[in-house]
Amino acid sequence: MRLSRRLAVAAGAAALLAALSGCSTTIHLEAAKDANNPACADVSVLLPSALGELDRVWTDAQATGAWGDDPTVVLRCGVAVPAPSALVCQTFSGVDWLVLDQEEDRQRLVTFGRDPAIELSIRRGTEVDFRTIVDKLSTSIQAGLQPATAKCTAREG
Repeated sequence: MRLSRRLAVAAGAAALLAALSGCSTTIHLEAAKDANNPACADVSVLLPSALGELDRVWTDAQATGAWGDDPTVVLRCGVAVPAPSALVCQTFSGVDWLVLDQEEDRQRLVTFGRDPAIELSIRRGTEVDFRTIVDKLSTSIQAGLQPATAKCTAREG
């Protein structure tokens, strides 16, 4: 009987552990090509635990961050550094961002003049303050990366 009791206790503990680990959500993301860049690690440790009411969630990819359900906001460090572009370029808290073409459900931005580059994706249709989110993440990026090597310029035409 002792062996069966031990097995029952072990099975119960395993079931409890499985149930508790199910409470912790991990978001699957693809790491960017240059995610192992040491500068991405410098940015990663500075990312905030919350963006307004959006709590940070765990991700399974290096040099990424995610906040909110589904998630609402996704950051990936180490994406391809963009060349000069005719896309809209806006500055938030000292960081220049190219505003990429809108997708059906997300708005994406990528840092301009920074190496490594950082991509930010914000789910559309959510009640979030876009400017506040980009400003807060720009502060982390500004502190973690070297100064920009290029800046946004006024569009001509």
